[in-house]
Amino acid sequence: MTEKVQLNISYEVVSSIAALTDQEQQVMHLAQQATQNAYAPYSNYLVGAALMLSDGSLHQGTNQENAAYPSGLCAERTLLFGVGSNFPDQTMDLLAVTVRRRHETHFLPACPCGACRQVLAEYQNRQGKPMKLLMQAEGGKIIRLQQVEDLLPFMFTKDQL
Repeated sequence: MTEKVQLNISYEVVSSIAALTDQEQQVMHLAQQATQNAYAPYSNYLVGAALMLSDGSLHQGTNQENAAYPSGLCAERTLLFGVGSNFPDQTMDLLAVTVRRRHETHFLPACPCGACRQVLAEYQNRQGKPMKLLMQAEGGKIIRLQQVEDLLPFMFTKDQL
């Protein structure tokens, strides 16, 4: 017997950064600013990530490429690993991801890769509290997710070990 199951995820599409809450706007702008510090001399694909912790502090991460692929690291993971190491007692409340090409000012749709999604899942599970995500979308819109499961519905957790 075969059972067909349909998966539904929930997310919001916000019309612009201006339509976000003040905190969300702050984190999105910080992620956009972070693209200026990305080290991407090979792909020219500048990714910025920003994170707000439960104490209200803000942190940035950028992608870091390396001539010896795949030695580089995505913006989301540089940010999460650094913050996880330096602020282990704070929960990660809101993460934003943005991307643009070098020598361009407009932002492109941004979405964490599979490895970054799994790292997001690990940190959310570790803190026992949902992490909200913001991602740049087409036409200046923003995708808002309330938890990592909406980005990675079949996430691998310690319960599967």
